[in-house]
Amino acid sequence: MKVVIATVAALLLPVLNSQGDDALEMPAHGKAEHVVLVVWDGMRPDFVTEKYAPTLFKLSHDGVVFQNNHAAYVTSTEVNGTVLSTGVYPDRSHLIANIEYRPSIDPLSPFGTEMSEAIRKGDADGKYIAVPTVEEILQAHGFRTVVAGTKAVALLPDRSEKRVSDAAKSSVVIYNGKSIPPTAIDDATRALGGAFPPEVNFPNVDEDAWTTRALTEFLWKDGVPKFSLLWMSDPDFSQHNSAPGAPIALGAIKSVDDNLARVLAALDAKGVRDTTDVIVVSDHGFSTVEKNSHAIMDLTQAGFSATDKFKEAPKPGDLMVVSVSGSLLLYVSGHDAAVVQKLVDFFQGWGDTGVILTKQKMTGTFTLEQAHVDSPEAPDVMVSLRWDDNANKYGVPGSIHAEPARKVGQGMHATLSKFDMHNTLIAEGPDFKHNAVDGYPTGNVDVAPTILWLLGVTPPAKPDGRVLFEALAGFPYDNGAVTSNMVESARNEKNIHWRQYLKFTHFKESVYLDEGNGEQERQPE
Repeated sequence: MKVVIATVAALLLPVLNSQGDDALEMPAHGKAEHVVLVVWDGMRPDFVTEKYAPTLFKLSHDGVVFQNNHAAYVTSTEVNGTVLSTGVYPDRSHLIANIEYRPSIDPLSPFGTEMSEAIRKGDADGKYIAVPTVEEILQAHGFRTVVAGTKAVALLPDRSEKRVSDAAKSSVVIYNGKSIPPTAIDDATRALGGAFPPEVNFPNVDEDAWTTRALTEFLWKDGVPKFSLLWMSDPDFSQHNSAPGAPIALGAIKSVDDNLARVLAALDAKGVRDTTDVIVVSDHGFSTVEKNSHAIMDLTQAGFSATDKFKEAPKPGDLMVVSVSGSLLLYVSGHDAAVVQKLVDFFQGWGDTGVILTKQKMTGTFTLEQAHVDSPEAPDVMVSLRWDDNANKYGVPGSIHAEPARKVGQGMHATLSKFDMHNTLIAEGPDFKHNAVDGYPTGNVDVAPTILWLLGVTPPAKPDGRVLFEALAGFPYDNGAVTSNMVESARNEKNIHWRQYLKFTHFKESVYLDEGNGEQERQPE
Protein backbone atom coordinates (compact mmCIF):
# COMPACT_ATOMS: atom_id res chain seq x y z
CA MET A 1 0.00 0.00 0.00
CA LYS A 2 1.32 3.44 -0.92
CA VAL A 3 1.84 5.74 2.07
CA VAL A 4 0.09 9.09 1.65
CA ILE A 5 2.14 11.83 3.28
CA ALA A 6 -0.54 14.43 2.73
CA THR A 7 -3.43 15.01 0.40
CA VAL A 8 -3.82 18.56 -0.85
CA ALA A 9 -7.49 18.08 -1.66
CA ALA A 10 -8.17 17.41 2.03
CA LEU A 11 -5.94 20.34 3.01
CA LEU A 12 -5.45 19.25 6.61
CA LEU A 13 -4.54 15.57 6.53
CA PRO A 14 -1.59 14.67 8.77
CA VAL A 15 1.62 13.01 7.72
CA LEU A 16 1.30 9.25 8.11
CA ASN A 17 4.16 7.97 10.21
CA SER A 18 4.40 4.87 12.37
CA GLN A 19 6.27 6.70 15.15
CA GLY A 20 5.15 9.53 17.34
CA ASP A 21 6.47 13.05 16.80
CA ASP A 22 8.53 12.88 20.00
CA ALA A 23 9.97 9.42 19.35
CA LEU A 24 12.77 10.41 17.01
CA GLU A 25 15.82 12.59 17.29
CA MET A 26 16.06 14.56 14.08
CA PRO A 27 19.32 14.12 12.15
CA ALA A 28 21.29 17.11 10.91
CA HIS A 29 21.82 15.71 7.43
CA GLY A 30 21.02 12.75 5.21
CA LYS A 31 22.50 9.27 5.14
CA ALA A 32 23.39 9.26 1.45
CA GLU A 33 26.97 9.60 0.29
CA HIS A 34 25.90 10.74 -3.18
CA VAL A 35 23.02 12.63 -4.80
CA VAL A 36 22.18 12.27 -8.49
CA LEU A 37 19.75 14.78 -10.03
CA VAL A 38 18.28 13.67 -13.36
CA VAL A 39 16.27 16.21 -15.39
CA TRP A 40 13.74 14.99 -17.94
CA ASP A 41 13.22 18.21 -19.83
CA GLY A 42 9.51 18.98 -20.23
CA MET A 43 8.19 15.76 -18.65
CA ARG A 44 4.52 16.03 -17.68
CA PRO A 45 3.63 14.12 -14.49
CA ASP A 46 0.63 12.43 -16.11
CA PHE A 47 2.97 10.40 -18.35
CA VAL A 48 4.74 8.72 -15.43
CA THR A 49 3.06 5.38 -16.06
CA GLU A 50 4.24 1.81 -16.28
CA LYS A 51 3.36 1.81 -19.98
CA TYR A 52 5.33 4.89 -21.02
CA ALA A 53 8.13 5.09 -18.41
CA PRO A 54 8.52 1.74 -16.63
CA THR A 55 11.83 2.57 -14.93
CA LEU A 56 10.61 5.89 -13.58
CA PHE A 57 7.29 4.33 -12.61
CA LYS A 58 9.09 1.68 -10.55
CA LEU A 59 11.35 4.32 -9.00
CA SER A 60 8.25 6.26 -7.98
CA HIS A 61 6.91 3.21 -6.14
CA ASP A 62 10.26 2.55 -4.49
CA GLY A 63 10.47 6.17 -3.30
CA VAL A 64 8.32 9.30 -3.11
CA VAL A 65 6.08 10.87 -5.73
CA PHE A 66 5.59 14.61 -5.19
CA GLN A 67 2.01 14.94 -6.33
CA ASN A 68 1.75 18.72 -6.40
CA ASN A 69 5.10 20.01 -7.64
CA HIS A 70 5.45 23.46 -9.21
CA ALA A 71 7.75 24.94 -11.80
CA ALA A 72 8.67 28.61 -11.51
CA TYR A 73 7.34 31.19 -13.95
CA VAL A 74 8.49 31.73 -16.68
CA THR A 75 7.91 28.00 -17.20
CA SER A 76 10.90 27.43 -19.44
CA THR A 77 14.23 25.63 -19.36
CA GLU A 78 16.89 28.18 -18.45
CA VAL A 79 14.66 29.75 -15.82
CA ASN A 80 13.89 26.50 -14.05
CA GLY A 81 17.37 25.11 -14.59
CA THR A 82 18.59 28.09 -12.56
CA VAL A 83 15.85 27.66 -9.94
CA LEU A 84 16.77 23.98 -9.55
CA SER A 85 20.43 24.84 -9.05
CA THR A 86 19.99 27.80 -6.70
CA GLY A 87 16.83 27.30 -4.66
CA VAL A 88 15.75 30.89 -5.32
CA TYR A 89 13.19 32.42 -7.62
CA PRO A 90 14.12 34.33 -10.81
CA ASP A 91 13.92 37.76 -9.16
CA ARG A 92 16.83 36.77 -6.89
CA SER A 93 18.86 34.79 -9.44
CA HIS A 94 18.30 37.56 -12.06
CA LEU A 95 17.58 35.04 -14.83
CA ILE A 96 13.88 35.39 -15.69
CA ALA A 97 13.47 33.97 -19.21
CA ASN A 98 15.12 31.81 -21.87
CA ILE A 99 15.58 34.96 -23.95
CA GLU A 100 16.10 38.41 -22.42
CA TYR A 101 17.04 41.90 -23.49
CA ARG A 102 19.70 43.48 -21.32
CA PRO A 103 21.43 46.55 -22.78
CA SER A 104 24.38 45.83 -20.48
CA ILE A 105 25.01 42.66 -22.51
CA ASP A 106 23.72 43.73 -25.95
CA PRO A 107 22.14 47.16 -26.51
CA LEU A 108 20.48 46.13 -29.79
CA SER A 109 19.41 42.49 -29.55
CA PRO A 110 17.95 39.97 -27.15
CA PHE A 111 20.08 36.94 -26.33
CA GLY A 112 19.62 33.34 -25.27
CA THR A 113 20.34 33.24 -21.54
CA GLU A 114 22.17 29.91 -21.90
CA MET A 115 24.61 31.27 -24.50
CA SER A 116 28.21 31.16 -23.35
CA GLU A 117 28.99 34.62 -24.81
CA ALA A 118 26.24 36.23 -22.73
CA ILE A 119 27.26 34.28 -19.64
CA ARG A 120 30.90 35.34 -19.97
CA LYS A 121 29.97 39.00 -20.42
CA GLY A 122 27.50 38.88 -17.54
CA ASP A 123 30.01 37.28 -15.20
CA ALA A 124 32.72 39.71 -16.28
CA ASP A 125 30.52 42.70 -15.38
CA GLY A 126 29.28 41.21 -12.14
CA LYS A 127 27.52 37.98 -11.31
CA TYR A 128 25.46 36.56 -14.18
CA ILE A 129 23.55 34.37 -11.73
CA ALA A 130 23.36 36.49 -8.61
CA VAL A 131 23.46 33.67 -6.04
CA PRO A 132 25.69 30.58 -5.77
CA THR A 133 24.54 27.29 -7.23
CA VAL A 134 24.54 23.84 -5.65
CA GLU A 135 27.69 22.98 -7.60
CA GLU A 136 29.49 26.14 -6.50
CA ILE A 137 28.46 25.69 -2.86
CA LEU A 138 29.53 22.04 -2.77
CA GLN A 139 32.88 22.80 -4.40
CA ALA A 140 33.46 25.53 -1.81
CA HIS A 141 33.05 22.80 0.82
CA GLY A 142 35.62 20.59 -0.89
CA PHE A 143 33.28 18.29 -2.81
CA ARG A 144 33.74 17.33 -6.46
CA THR A 145 30.70 17.67 -8.72
CA VAL A 146 29.99 16.60 -12.30
CA VAL A 147 27.46 17.77 -14.88
CA ALA A 148 26.43 16.11 -18.14
CA GLY A 149 23.82 17.85 -20.26
CA THR A 150 22.50 17.35 -23.77
CA LYS A 151 21.35 20.99 -23.76
CA ALA A 152 23.38 24.13 -23.12
CA VAL A 153 21.37 24.87 -19.97
CA ALA A 154 23.75 22.44 -18.25
CA LEU A 155 26.47 25.11 -18.42
CA LEU A 156 24.63 27.51 -16.09
CA PRO A 157 25.17 25.80 -12.70
CA ASP A 158 28.97 25.46 -13.00
CA ARG A 159 29.98 27.92 -15.69
CA SER A 160 33.25 29.41 -14.41
CA GLU A 161 36.39 28.81 -16.46
CA LYS A 162 38.49 29.94 -13.49
CA ARG A 163 39.06 26.89 -11.30
CA VAL A 164 40.85 27.81 -8.07
CA SER A 165 40.10 25.14 -5.46
CA ASP A 166 41.08 21.50 -5.81
CA ALA A 167 37.39 20.54 -5.79
CA ALA A 168 36.60 22.96 -8.60
CA LYS A 169 39.59 21.79 -10.63
CA SER A 170 38.42 18.18 -10.37
CA SER A 171 34.81 19.05 -11.25
CA VAL A 172 33.79 18.66 -14.89
CA VAL A 173 30.91 20.01 -16.98
CA ILE A 174 29.97 18.45 -20.33
CA TYR A 175 27.22 20.33 -22.14
CA ASN A 176 25.92 20.08 -25.70
CA GLY A 177 29.20 18.71 -27.04
CA LYS A 178 31.43 21.21 -25.19
CA SER A 179 33.07 21.10 -21.78
CA ILE A 180 34.77 22.78 -18.86
CA PRO A 181 37.68 22.23 -18.80
CA PRO A 182 37.86 22.38 -22.63
CA THR A 183 39.98 19.22 -22.82
CA ALA A 184 37.31 17.08 -21.14
CA ILE A 185 35.16 16.77 -24.26
CA ASP A 186 38.07 15.27 -26.21
CA ASP A 187 38.76 12.86 -23.36
CA ALA A 188 35.08 11.90 -23.27
CA THR A 189 35.02 11.39 -27.04
CA ARG A 190 37.95 8.99 -26.82
CA ALA A 191 36.48 7.17 -23.84
CA LEU A 192 33.11 6.70 -25.54
CA GLY A 193 34.49 5.85 -28.96
CA GLY A 194 32.78 8.72 -30.73
CA ALA A 195 31.87 12.41 -30.55
CA PHE A 196 28.68 14.02 -29.35
CA PRO A 197 26.10 13.52 -32.16
CA PRO A 198 25.88 16.73 -34.20
CA GLU A 199 22.18 16.54 -35.12
CA VAL A 200 18.99 16.63 -33.06
CA ASN A 201 16.52 13.90 -33.98
CA PHE A 202 13.00 13.17 -32.78
CA PRO A 203 13.15 11.36 -30.46
CA ASN A 204 16.62 12.67 -29.65
CA VAL A 205 17.88 9.21 -28.77
CA ASP A 206 21.51 9.52 -29.87
CA GLU A 207 22.35 12.80 -28.12
CA ASP A 208 20.67 11.85 -24.84
CA ALA A 209 22.25 8.38 -24.85
CA TRP A 210 25.71 9.85 -25.53
CA THR A 211 25.27 12.35 -22.70
CA THR A 212 24.16 9.60 -20.31
CA ARG A 213 27.19 7.51 -21.24
CA ALA A 214 29.40 10.58 -20.73
CA LEU A 215 28.16 10.61 -17.15
CA THR A 216 28.20 6.92 -16.32
CA GLU A 217 31.22 5.75 -18.36
CA PHE A 218 33.45 8.83 -18.34
CA LEU A 219 32.63 11.21 -15.48
CA TRP A 220 32.00 8.31 -13.09
CA LYS A 221 34.97 6.28 -14.30
CA ASP A 222 36.96 6.87 -11.11
CA GLY A 223 33.97 6.96 -8.77
CA VAL A 224 30.64 8.67 -8.21
CA PRO A 225 31.11 12.17 -6.70
CA LYS A 226 29.01 13.80 -4.02
CA PHE A 227 26.73 15.41 -6.61
CA SER A 228 25.95 14.64 -10.25
CA LEU A 229 23.56 16.35 -12.64
CA LEU A 230 22.28 14.69 -15.81
CA TRP A 231 20.12 16.90 -18.07
CA MET A 232 18.39 15.18 -20.99
CA SER A 233 16.78 17.01 -23.90
CA ASP A 234 13.71 14.84 -24.21
CA PRO A 235 10.78 14.66 -24.05
CA ASP A 236 11.00 18.46 -24.52
CA PHE A 237 12.59 18.43 -27.98
CA SER A 238 10.20 15.81 -29.32
CA GLN A 239 7.08 17.33 -27.77
CA HIS A 240 7.96 20.65 -29.41
CA ASN A 241 8.36 18.96 -32.77
CA SER A 242 5.16 16.92 -32.39
CA ALA A 243 2.85 17.29 -29.36
CA PRO A 244 2.31 15.85 -25.89
CA GLY A 245 0.97 12.33 -26.35
CA ALA A 246 2.10 11.99 -29.97
CA PRO A 247 3.87 8.75 -30.92
CA ILE A 248 7.19 10.61 -31.30
CA ALA A 249 6.79 12.19 -27.86
CA LEU A 250 5.94 8.84 -26.27
CA GLY A 251 9.01 7.37 -27.92
CA ALA A 252 11.06 10.19 -26.40
CA ILE A 253 9.74 9.35 -22.94
CA LYS A 254 10.74 5.72 -23.43
CA SER A 255 14.19 6.86 -24.60
CA VAL A 256 14.90 8.95 -21.49
CA ASP A 257 13.46 6.16 -19.35
CA ASP A 258 16.04 3.81 -20.87
CA ASN A 259 18.74 6.32 -19.94
CA LEU A 260 17.47 6.45 -16.37
CA ALA A 261 17.79 2.64 -16.32
CA ARG A 262 21.42 3.05 -17.47
CA VAL A 263 22.10 5.46 -14.61
CA LEU A 264 20.61 3.10 -12.02
CA ALA A 265 22.48 0.14 -13.48
CA ALA A 266 25.75 2.09 -13.30
CA LEU A 267 25.12 2.91 -9.65
CA ASP A 268 24.43 -0.77 -9.00
CA ALA A 269 27.61 -1.82 -10.83
CA LYS A 270 29.69 0.58 -8.76
CA GLY A 271 28.11 -0.69 -5.55
CA VAL A 272 26.74 2.70 -4.51
CA ARG A 273 23.03 2.45 -5.29
CA ASP A 274 22.19 1.91 -1.61
CA THR A 275 24.11 5.04 -0.63
CA THR A 276 22.77 7.29 -3.39
CA ASP A 277 19.68 9.48 -3.42
CA VAL A 278 18.28 9.76 -6.95
CA ILE A 279 16.02 12.72 -7.71
CA VAL A 280 14.17 12.89 -11.04
CA VAL A 281 12.59 16.22 -11.94
CA SER A 282 11.33 18.07 -14.99
CA ASP A 283 11.98 21.74 -15.47
CA HIS A 284 8.40 22.54 -16.50
CA GLY A 285 5.19 21.00 -17.77
CA PHE A 286 3.89 21.12 -21.33
CA SER A 287 0.90 22.21 -23.40
CA THR A 288 -0.29 22.17 -27.01
CA VAL A 289 -0.50 25.28 -29.20
CA GLU A 290 -4.16 25.99 -29.92
CA LYS A 291 -3.71 29.37 -31.62
CA ASN A 292 -0.75 31.37 -32.88
CA SER A 293 -0.49 34.99 -31.77
CA HIS A 294 1.43 37.70 -33.65
CA ALA A 295 2.37 40.31 -31.08
CA ILE A 296 4.79 42.50 -33.07
CA MET A 297 2.50 42.69 -36.09
CA ASP A 298 -0.51 43.58 -33.93
CA LEU A 299 1.45 46.11 -31.84
CA THR A 300 2.79 47.77 -34.99
CA GLN A 301 -0.70 48.02 -36.44
CA ALA A 302 -1.79 49.63 -33.17
CA GLY A 303 0.84 52.38 -33.60
CA PHE A 304 3.71 51.12 -31.46
CA SER A 305 7.32 51.28 -32.64
CA ALA A 306 7.79 47.56 -31.94
CA THR A 307 10.62 45.26 -32.98
CA ASP A 308 12.49 42.14 -31.92
CA LYS A 309 15.86 43.70 -32.78
CA PHE A 310 16.95 47.32 -32.85
CA LYS A 311 18.87 48.43 -35.97
CA GLU A 312 20.29 51.42 -34.11
CA ALA A 313 20.21 52.90 -30.64
CA PRO A 314 16.54 53.00 -29.60
CA LYS A 315 14.68 56.28 -29.15
CA PRO A 316 12.56 56.94 -26.05
CA GLY A 317 9.33 54.99 -26.34
CA ASP A 318 10.68 52.39 -28.78
CA LEU A 319 9.53 48.92 -27.86
CA MET A 320 11.62 45.74 -27.73
CA VAL A 321 9.38 42.67 -27.87
CA VAL A 322 10.99 39.43 -26.69
CA SER A 323 8.98 36.31 -27.33
CA VAL A 324 9.48 33.12 -25.37
CA SER A 325 6.47 31.79 -27.27
CA GLY A 326 4.09 31.27 -24.34
CA SER A 327 5.00 34.64 -22.81
CA LEU A 328 6.15 38.07 -23.95
CA LEU A 329 8.69 40.40 -22.37
CA LEU A 330 8.17 44.06 -23.37
CA TYR A 331 10.92 46.62 -22.78
CA VAL A 332 10.05 50.31 -23.28
CA SER A 333 13.11 52.42 -24.07
CA GLY A 334 13.39 55.09 -21.40
CA HIS A 335 10.60 53.42 -19.42
CA ASP A 336 8.15 56.01 -20.72
CA ALA A 337 5.10 55.79 -18.43
CA ALA A 338 2.66 56.85 -21.14
CA VAL A 339 3.87 54.09 -23.48
CA VAL A 340 3.66 51.53 -20.67
CA GLN A 341 0.05 52.56 -20.02
CA LYS A 342 -0.74 52.27 -23.73
CA LEU A 343 0.78 48.78 -23.71
CA VAL A 344 -1.43 47.75 -20.81
CA ASP A 345 -4.45 49.21 -22.61
CA PHE A 346 -3.54 47.23 -25.72
CA PHE A 347 -3.04 43.88 -23.98
CA GLN A 348 -6.21 44.24 -21.94
CA GLY A 349 -8.05 44.24 -25.25
CA TRP A 350 -5.87 41.72 -27.13
CA GLY A 351 -7.44 38.34 -27.74
CA ASP A 352 -4.36 36.30 -26.78
CA THR A 353 -3.66 37.82 -23.35
CA GLY A 354 -3.71 35.61 -20.29
CA VAL A 355 -2.06 37.59 -17.47
CA ILE A 356 -0.42 41.05 -17.56
CA LEU A 357 2.45 41.77 -15.15
CA THR A 358 3.95 45.23 -14.72
CA LYS A 359 6.83 46.80 -12.79
CA GLN A 360 4.43 49.02 -10.90
CA LYS A 361 0.89 48.07 -9.95
CA MET A 362 -1.58 49.33 -12.53
CA THR A 363 -5.31 48.94 -12.86
CA GLY A 364 -6.06 45.43 -14.09
CA THR A 365 -2.50 44.08 -13.79
CA PHE A 366 -0.39 42.20 -11.28
CA THR A 367 3.17 43.18 -10.45
CA LEU A 368 6.28 41.37 -11.63
CA GLU A 369 7.07 40.88 -7.94
CA GLN A 370 3.94 38.74 -7.44
CA ALA A 371 5.31 36.20 -9.94
CA HIS A 372 8.93 36.46 -8.67
CA VAL A 373 10.26 37.92 -11.95
CA ASP A 374 11.15 41.47 -10.89
CA SER A 375 14.87 41.24 -11.59
CA PRO A 376 17.05 44.38 -11.89
CA GLU A 377 16.84 44.31 -15.70
CA ALA A 378 13.29 43.01 -15.96
CA PRO A 379 10.99 44.36 -18.69
CA ASP A 380 8.37 47.01 -18.08
CA VAL A 381 5.57 44.59 -18.97
CA MET A 382 5.31 40.81 -19.17
CA VAL A 383 2.37 38.95 -20.68
CA SER A 384 1.57 35.29 -20.16
CA LEU A 385 -0.60 34.16 -23.04
CA ARG A 386 -4.05 32.65 -22.69
CA TRP A 387 -4.68 28.96 -22.00
CA ASP A 388 -7.52 26.49 -21.45
CA ASP A 389 -8.18 22.85 -20.55
CA ASN A 390 -8.90 21.73 -24.12
CA ALA A 391 -7.34 18.42 -25.18
CA ASN A 392 -5.20 17.97 -28.29
CA LYS A 393 -5.84 15.31 -30.92
CA TYR A 394 -4.09 12.73 -28.75
CA GLY A 395 -6.48 13.38 -25.88
CA VAL A 396 -3.90 15.26 -23.75
CA PRO A 397 -5.43 18.28 -21.96
CA GLY A 398 -3.88 21.73 -21.81
CA SER A 399 -3.85 24.17 -24.73
CA ILE A 400 -2.27 27.60 -25.05
CA HIS A 401 -1.97 30.58 -27.34
CA ALA A 402 1.66 31.04 -28.37
CA GLU A 403 3.87 33.05 -30.68
CA PRO A 404 4.62 31.18 -33.95
CA ALA A 405 7.91 29.57 -32.92
CA ARG A 406 5.70 26.47 -32.86
CA LYS A 407 2.77 25.73 -35.13
CA VAL A 408 -0.78 25.07 -34.07
CA GLY A 409 -0.93 21.47 -32.86
CA GLN A 410 2.70 21.34 -31.72
CA GLY A 411 3.88 21.36 -28.11
CA MET A 412 4.89 24.50 -26.21
CA HIS A 413 5.04 25.93 -22.69
CA ALA A 414 6.22 29.11 -20.86
CA THR A 415 2.74 30.28 -19.76
CA LEU A 416 0.95 30.41 -16.42
CA SER A 417 -1.19 27.45 -17.46
CA LYS A 418 -1.60 24.84 -14.74
CA PHE A 419 -0.29 22.32 -17.28
CA ASP A 420 2.94 24.32 -17.65
CA MET A 421 3.23 25.20 -13.96
CA HIS A 422 2.90 21.62 -12.62
CA ASN A 423 5.72 19.22 -13.32
CA THR A 424 7.34 15.94 -12.33
CA LEU A 425 9.30 15.32 -9.12
CA ILE A 426 10.21 11.85 -7.82
CA ALA A 427 12.90 10.87 -5.31
CA GLU A 428 14.27 7.51 -4.16
CA GLY A 429 17.17 6.45 -1.98
CA PRO A 430 18.27 5.84 1.60
CA ASP A 431 16.94 9.21 2.75
CA PHE A 432 13.45 9.01 1.27
CA LYS A 433 10.30 7.27 2.40
CA HIS A 434 9.35 4.09 0.55
CA ASN A 435 6.28 3.82 -1.68
CA ALA A 436 4.93 7.19 -0.60
CA VAL A 437 2.96 10.06 -2.10
CA ASP A 438 3.75 13.58 -0.93
CA GLY A 439 0.59 15.61 -1.40
CA TYR A 440 1.94 18.77 0.18
CA PRO A 441 2.75 21.55 -2.31
CA THR A 442 6.38 21.46 -3.42
CA GLY A 443 8.40 23.21 -6.09
CA ASN A 444 11.54 23.18 -8.18
CA VAL A 445 12.70 25.89 -5.78
CA ASP A 446 12.82 23.23 -3.01
CA VAL A 447 15.21 20.87 -4.82
CA ALA A 448 18.50 22.71 -4.13
CA PRO A 449 17.85 23.25 -0.38
CA THR A 450 16.93 19.57 -0.07
CA ILE A 451 20.08 18.41 -1.89
CA LEU A 452 22.30 20.59 0.27
CA TRP A 453 20.65 19.36 3.47
CA LEU A 454 21.04 15.73 2.38
CA LEU A 455 24.78 16.30 1.90
CA GLY A 456 25.17 18.19 5.16
CA VAL A 457 25.94 21.60 3.67
CA THR A 458 24.32 24.85 4.78
CA PRO A 459 23.62 27.34 1.96
CA PRO A 460 25.42 30.68 2.43
CA ALA A 461 22.15 32.62 2.20
CA LYS A 462 18.58 31.68 3.01
CA PRO A 463 16.98 30.11 -0.07
CA ASP A 464 13.41 30.74 -1.19
CA GLY A 465 12.75 27.01 -1.20
CA ARG A 466 12.45 24.65 1.77
CA VAL A 467 13.88 21.26 2.66
CA LEU A 468 11.31 18.57 1.84
CA PHE A 469 11.44 17.02 5.30
CA GLU A 470 8.01 15.43 5.04
CA ALA A 471 9.32 13.08 2.34
CA LEU A 472 12.40 11.96 4.28
CA ALA A 473 12.54 8.57 5.98
CA GLY A 474 12.26 8.73 9.75
CA PHE A 475 10.93 12.27 9.76
CA PRO A 476 7.56 12.80 11.37
CA TYR A 477 6.11 16.08 10.25
CA ASP A 478 3.86 18.43 12.19
CA ASN A 479 0.55 18.65 10.48
CA GLY A 480 0.87 21.96 8.74
CA ALA A 481 -2.23 23.21 7.03
CA VAL A 482 -2.31 23.63 3.28
CA THR A 483 -4.41 26.56 2.14
CA SER A 484 -5.06 28.20 -1.20
CA ASN A 485 -6.20 31.58 -2.40
CA MET A 486 -6.96 33.42 -5.60
CA VAL A 487 -6.21 37.08 -6.25
CA GLU A 488 -7.94 39.04 -8.98
CA SER A 489 -7.28 42.29 -10.77
CA ALA A 490 -9.86 43.98 -12.98
CA ARG A 491 -10.42 47.08 -15.04
CA ASN A 492 -13.81 48.33 -16.14
CA GLU A 493 -13.75 51.70 -17.86
CA LYS A 494 -14.60 53.11 -21.25
CA ASN A 495 -14.04 50.29 -23.76
CA ILE A 496 -11.80 48.18 -21.51
CA HIS A 497 -13.41 45.41 -19.47
CA TRP A 498 -10.69 43.08 -18.28
CA ARG A 499 -10.27 40.61 -15.41
CA GLN A 500 -7.35 38.32 -14.55
CA TYR A 501 -6.42 36.04 -11.66
CA LEU A 502 -3.54 34.22 -10.00
CA LYS A 503 -3.99 31.13 -7.81
CA PHE A 504 -1.57 30.28 -4.99
CA THR A 505 -1.10 27.39 -2.58
CA HIS A 506 0.41 28.04 0.87
CA PHE A 507 2.24 25.65 3.17
CA LYS A 508 3.87 27.11 6.26
CA GLU A 509 6.11 29.95 5.00
CA SER A 510 6.15 28.68 1.40
CA VAL A 511 3.83 30.06 -1.27
CA TYR A 512 3.53 28.31 -4.63
CA LEU A 513 2.07 29.89 -7.77
CA ASP A 514 -0.41 27.41 -9.28
CA GLU A 515 -1.77 29.16 -12.37
CA GLY A 516 -3.07 32.40 -13.83
CA ASN A 517 -5.32 33.48 -16.67
CA GLY A 518 -7.57 36.31 -17.80
CA GLU A 519 -10.30 37.38 -20.17
CA GLN A 520 -12.15 40.33 -21.59
CA GLU A 521 -15.44 40.58 -19.73
CA ARG A 522 -18.64 40.87 -21.67
CA GLN A 523 -20.80 43.76 -20.62
CA PRO A 524 -24.60 43.63 -20.52
CA GLU A 525 -26.20 45.21 -23.54
